[in-house]
Amino acid sequence: MPPAIARPRALVALIVLLAAGTGFGLLRPEPPVAELQMSGRTMGTTYNVKYRPTPNTLTVKDLQIEVDTLLAEINHTMSTYDQESELSRFNRLRTTDWVPASSSLRAVLKAALEIGAQSEGAFDVTVGPLVNLWGFGPEVHSDRIPLDRDIAAARARSGLDKITLSETQPAIRKHRPDVFLDLSGIAKGYGVDRVAELMTAHGIEHYMVEIGGEIRVRGLKERDTPWRIAIEKPLSGERSVRTMLALSDIALATSGNYRNFFEIAGRRYSHTIDPTTGWPVDHHLVSVTVLAETSMRADAWATAFQVLGPERGMAIAERLHLPVLFVIEQNGQFEERVCCAFQRYRKQELS
Repeated sequence: MPPAIARPRALVALIVLLAAGTGFGLLRPEPPVAELQMSGRTMGTTYNVKYRPTPNTLTVKDLQIEVDTLLAEINHTMSTYDQESELSRFNRLRTTDWVPASSSLRAVLKAALEIGAQSEGAFDVTVGPLVNLWGFGPEVHSDRIPLDRDIAAARARSGLDKITLSETQPAIRKHRPDVFLDLSGIAKGYGVDRVAELMTAHGIEHYMVEIGGEIRVRGLKERDTPWRIAIEKPLSGERSVRTMLALSDIALATSGNYRNFFEIAGRRYSHTIDPTTGWPVDHHLVSVTVLAETSMRADAWATAFQVLGPERGMAIAERLHLPVLFVIEQNGQFEERVCCAFQRYRKQELS
């Protein structure tokens, strides 16, 4: 079976740092509650959940059944790889009439259109025809440069003005019958948020949820230390840590251009497509990490900044006060640029 919602991202290593405790005579503190863990596959990637259980928490087996059921439902709503998903069925419709839509699909589209406008069109869920044309979607990758006329035709089907959400009914509509939506830049983050909400609903106050590198944390690890999240070096041939963050009550997403690409005549073509040109981005930004209140927003903004590049991206991040880490490569050397409050999350690891 082909993968579900899948656009490769820079993977984020999750590192658990255990602190040693000491007792004082007979006045030993209560041992910390051991973290529990569950993992599985979803959306063409893997998920991992770590949490500190409470006395009334479900068993790991029962809780994982609920998580798997929830993620399967989200995937069956938003995957372009599942031909019977709600999104795939909507994409196949050749109509501009209002179409009933689930609350999940509407919630994601509402956030996507908002971030699309704030990012000056860099985040565009109608970019699917261009992604497919360049071979980075559900269709077979052909490692070829599309013809100019085909790029122009795909761009004509794209744009934030091609989709509208109704304000009076649970419905959405296209403004061209051949509009094709692709939610791979935001759906994993939404899945993380929904699992986080499920954990909270079960009274769990300390957890880390991760799907394919999109992360959301709440509370603290055992021994009451922040969750330690490692960000990879943006290198295609190795897996190593570039920096470590210490996080609580926040979400994180990382996007990179250094693994999913093809080369022709010595030129590299990235999987990140600029909706305004119809071509893969061509700048020196190789990795971007975003912190936000929800994983859905971090996920979408990581994609948007990857399109915008470091200069335009930094200007928008500063205007919106978004904590962001940009990693730029020039002549084999890496340079970092940080925005807003991002740096203080790295300083915590040293305290």
